[in-house]
Amino acid sequence: MDQHATGADAVEAVAAALRTAGEMRRQPDYGMLFADMAFGDSEPLPALIQPRVEVEVALVLGRDLDQSHITFADLVGATAYALAAIEVVDSRVRDWDIRFFDTVADNASSGAFVLGARPVGLAALDLHDCRMQLTRGDEQVATGHGHACLGHPLNAAVWLARRMVALGRPLAAGDVVLTGALGPMVDAAPGEAFRAEIEGLGAVRAVFGSAAP
Repeated sequence: MDQHATGADAVEAVAAALRTAGEMRRQPDYGMLFADMAFGDSEPLPALIQPRVEVEVALVLGRDLDQSHITFADLVGATAYALAAIEVVDSRVRDWDIRFFDTVADNASSGAFVLGARPVGLAALDLHDCRMQLTRGDEQVATGHGHACLGHPLNAAVWLARRMVALGRPLAAGDVVLTGALGPMVDAAPGEAFRAEIEGLGAVRAVFGSAAP
């Protein structure tokens, strides 16, 4: 992963709050997101192994976060805006029979991510109580709230920012941070389309291409 991360394709970092049976684990995880994983709203996604989708709040940073100890206020001040996002997680481990160390070895099971097109400043949002709804076609498949992610999506971002400083690779202006799932993951299949809506941030759509012939 380090060789990929030092090239031109390295663009973001993700804080993924892990879930087991729909419950948040106490220990977060993180992985790198690269340019070839980034997709826009409704842009067709490539074939993946066994994808699942989860809805997240994405933050785009306007300033570097390289202080020795990053506070909640530092994170708020460094955030240019937020976007609705769908992260597509994927795993090489059959039937998702994974443990924490498996996700670490597999770059936090990161597969792709889709960003919405409506940037909103933090001052206009209530990320703690914002409601989330995920639909597959006409079927509602998941709901959630901002506080499902470590109590507040920004808490996950602060954890990530501190972790990246400790690793000597602090977050920088222009980075995109996915702050963790607002609700349960949902299995995805070729040909399916998902629409996620986060209160205050609008909607974002993930479209899976047809299976290979």
